[in-house]
Amino acid sequence: MNTANLQLKGLIMAMASICDAIVEKELLTRAEIDAALSNAQKAVEEDDDHELSGANLAAILFPIRVLKLAGDAGRKGEGATFSDYAKLVGKLG
Repeated sequence: MNTANLQLKGLIMAMASICDAIVEKELLTRAEIDAALSNAQKAVEEDDDHELSGANLAAILFPIRVLKLAGDAGRKGEGATFSDYAKLVGKLG
């Protein structure tokens, strides 16, 4: 596997853990974190300065989608592995 992919995997899971800690410390709610991630996703989708292929757009949105799924799992008191989240993102299209 490409080293950059492994680094991204680690970074995404670290961010998911940081989001959990932010919620546990009551700095933000899961809904507020989800709203911030939705804003990021919307900004990427509406960026018309760059013409991106569908694959490139999906690649940019991937970490946002994984973090949103991790937040949903945390809300339910569940956890999953990066591979689990990646499979779910793939199913979302």
